[in-house]
Amino acid sequence: MTTVAAPSFDRLAEAERVALLIRQAGARATPARVRVLLLLRVAPAALSHHEIEQALGELALDRVTLYRVLDWLVERGLAHRQTDAQRLFRFSAAAAGEHAAHTHFRCEDCGRVFCLEAAPPTAPSLPAGFALSRIELDLRGRCAQCAGMGQ
Repeated sequence: MTTVAAPSFDRLAEAERVALLIRQAGARATPARVRVLLLLRVAPAALSHHEIEQALGELALDRVTLYRVLDWLVERGLAHRQTDAQRLFRFSAAAAGEHAAHTHFRCEDCGRVFCLEAAPPTAPSLPAGFALSRIELDLRGRCAQCAGMGQ
């Protein structure tokens, strides 16, 4: 029999913040949405659908529900969906209103995507009539673990 530790006050407070973000996006803060967004907010790197299923463990959702929750989070700007080197979708939490200033590092070996604090470069001048909505910058290389420095 597995035992579950009592949730810490920090975890409960974070769950309440996540629920508030979901309600501010105009929807009910369902347990599924809260669990997935909470997981994405604490993950050190972007996660694939399978990694999210594994990380949720006993609290995992069925695949279709998880896909719907992830799609909803992306549509509402609460999460990012990026394609890694193996053409696998990876998901990460979006900080409130930050996606225009978000940079990623993509490991060419393992395919993981890491969110970086670095802002993208300044936008170039655009032709008349063009309207920029966001800038994305992807850095590529090998993560510390794949380069043998993470041990």
